[in-house]
Amino acid sequence: MSESANLLGDYLRARRGLVTPEQAGIRSIGARRVNGLRREEVAMLAGISADYYLRLERGRDRNPSAQVLRAIARVLHLDDDNVAYMLSLVADTPRPPRRRRRAESAPEGIAALLDTMQQPAFVEGRYFDVLAANPMATALSPRLAAGGNQLRDVFLDPDPAFYADWDGMTECYASGLRLAVGADIDDPRFIELVGELSLASPRFRELWSRHDVAAPRRATLTFNHPEVGAVRLNREQLAISGTDGMHIVIYHPDAGSGDADKLALLGSSSLASAQQSDSSRR
Repeated sequence: MSESANLLGDYLRARRGLVTPEQAGIRSIGARRVNGLRREEVAMLAGISADYYLRLERGRDRNPSAQVLRAIARVLHLDDDNVAYMLSLVADTPRPPRRRRRAESAPEGIAALLDTMQQPAFVEGRYFDVLAANPMATALSPRLAAGGNQLRDVFLDPDPAFYADWDGMTECYASGLRLAVGADIDDPRFIELVGELSLASPRFRELWSRHDVAAPRRATLTFNHPEVGAVRLNREQLAISGTDGMHIVIYHPDAGSGDADKLALLGSSSLASAQQSDSSRR
């Protein structure tokens, strides 16, 4: 991490700006030049001096105790994911030695496993690259083909009509990226990707400035597919052991639902197209 980086201070400023005086349980008196709480208000509510809190935000003290940070977290209404992330930004947190990263690739066994699965499934890398995908995944969306990047797709070439909750999807991706990267902000891929997204996407800039953090969890999403219409699927994310942040992502419908029928229809259509393509090459 760069010596001049002030990750903790940047994070505190961003999160302070998202908490209103009313949410913090104090009266708002006088004109406020910035959104959210003032520094002295955070300090008062956390039980620390205003001068010490100022030093934290300005990066002059990079080794606050966990007790102090947890007190600040209560004031800023941080959930468990955000508290863990904030604690990871403290300067004396042990970090593994930097090593040159290799291009990510899905383990061969996992890639072969995908083809045996009847539900849409793909391997997701640390930066939301699609490293491998089965035919059902590409039948659900051509953007889920191997070689794609979900962040670029959703922010730079968006198809909001495909996602019933596009705003929610963008929030999930931005907060997931920040959690995946953590304090490893010197990683070249991270610098390139965030720079590209920040320059080209106002939506990404808005979300990235919030410093939201969220761990991936089970979710239910609705896709507006051009062939079968709205299909509601459950999203599961399974960590792949022995890898640096890779996951298998699986979309599956509730058993016996109309969504299951729609997915089966997509599978049949995909199989027929593949067979027709094979015949034409012979």
